[in-house]
Amino acid sequence: MRFKDEEWEKEIRKEPFASSPFQDKHKQNVLRQVEWMKSDEEHVYDAPDYKQKQHTMKRNRRTVRSRPRKVVVVTTVAAVAAAGIIWNGQVLEPIVEKVYPVSALQLSDDPSMNLLTNKMKRIVAITMRDYLGKQLLITKVKNMPISGRVYLEAGSERDGEYAIIWLDAGTGDLREVEMRTEMEGSELEHRFLRQVPGLLKGINSDPTLKPISARRYVKMKQGQEKPVWFTTLFLENGKGSGSIEWTRDEAVSVSGTVSTDTVSKDLITDARSTIEALSGEPAPALKSVTFTQNDKQLEETTSLYFGDRYLVRSVGGRFSNEYTVMDFQRGVPELETGEEYELYFEKLSNMDEKIIRQNAEPIIQKMFGIDLDKYTFERDTNNVGMATFRLEEMSNTIQVRYEEDARITMITISEL
Repeated sequence: MRFKDEEWEKEIRKEPFASSPFQDKHKQNVLRQVEWMKSDEEHVYDAPDYKQKQHTMKRNRRTVRSRPRKVVVVTTVAAVAAAGIIWNGQVLEPIVEKVYPVSALQLSDDPSMNLLTNKMKRIVAITMRDYLGKQLLITKVKNMPISGRVYLEAGSERDGEYAIIWLDAGTGDLREVEMRTEMEGSELEHRFLRQVPGLLKGINSDPTLKPISARRYVKMKQGQEKPVWFTTLFLENGKGSGSIEWTRDEAVSVSGTVSTDTVSKDLITDARSTIEALSGEPAPALKSVTFTQNDKQLEETTSLYFGDRYLVRSVGGRFSNEYTVMDFQRGVPELETGEEYELYFEKLSNMDEKIIRQNAEPIIQKMFGIDLDKYTFERDTNNVGMATFRLEEMSNTIQVRYEEDARITMITISEL
C-alpha cells in the first residue's frame, strides 16, 4: 500500500526542505523561479561587455578570485528572496527551525530546565519536530544518576498530548521516547493528506471523505536507533466515514464506507440469519457497509451494520478467518453505585458454566451447525462476561459475551 512519490517530491524532501509541507503550488513557483533565474542569466551572458570582462578576468587572477565571492553573495541573497516568494511569507520559520531547531523549543520556568545541555535541547527539538510534528511545552527535567540518564516530560498526558523522553546524561543522545498528540485532520502533514483520495479509491470507498481528526503515537525503546511513529487519520462526510493508518510514512490500513453492491448477496443473507439466531427477531434493514484493508495483518474485513444495534463482521486473512455477530447496543448497564457494579461483575464471574452453555449452544447450533460437546470451556479472567469454547485438535475457538441473566449478546468464531 506504499504511495509512490513523484520525482520532484523525492527531490524536495532533501535538505533543507525535508520536513516542510511542500505542495504542488510550491512546485509551480519553484519552476517559475528557475525559469526567471535562467532568463536573467542569459541576459547577463548576452551583454555587450560580458566577453570583454571575461577576457580581463583571465588576465587578472586576483580579480578572478574576488569576483566569484560577489557572485556567491548575490546568488545566496537571490536564493533566499526566491524562497520567500516560493513559500509565500512562510519560509522564515521552517528555515530558521531547520538551521536552529532549538529556537522553536518551548521551556517552562522550572529550574530543572538548566539540566538540559545545548545538545540535549537540539535533540529534543528535532525529535518533537520530525516525529511528533509539533513542539510541546517541557514541564519537567530530572537527572537520574543511577541509570546515567536525563528524564524529560512535556505536554500533559491528561490532555492527550505528551512527550516522555530519556537522554544519555553523558552524551546527550536519545535513548527512549514515548510521545502522543492529537490534531485537526487538516493539520496533518501534506505528505499524508495527499494520499487520502487514492487510498480510498483503492478499496472502492468514497474519495471525498474529509479529514476530521488525526492521532499520532511515537515510540522508541532501548536499543533502537530511531523512533517509530504511528499516525491514524479519521475521515467523514454526510454519506459515510473511514480511517487510514500509517506506520512511519507507509499506509498499512485503509477503512471506509462502501456501497452495498460491493458485498456478496450470500454474505448479506448469512448475516441476516445469524442476527435472527442471536436476537430471536427478524433482522432490521442493512444500514451501511465498511471495508478495511489491513496490510499489516494481511487481512480484509467487511463490517455490515443492520439498523442501529447489530453488527456482523467477516474477517479473511492469510493466517486466520473470523466471523462475529453482535448486539453492540448491549453492554455494561448504567448503575448508580460502586457496590452495584461490584455485585454485577461478581455475578458474571461466578456464573455456572452449564448455564452459559445452555444459552449459547442452541444459538451456535443454529448459526454454524456446531455441537459444543467436544469444546472445552474457558472463562476470560481479563474480560468479565466473556468466555471461550475451544476445540483443541482443530485450533478452532468460539467466543461469547453474556449478561447477568446469561443472555448471549455476541458470538465470534475463529479458524486458524
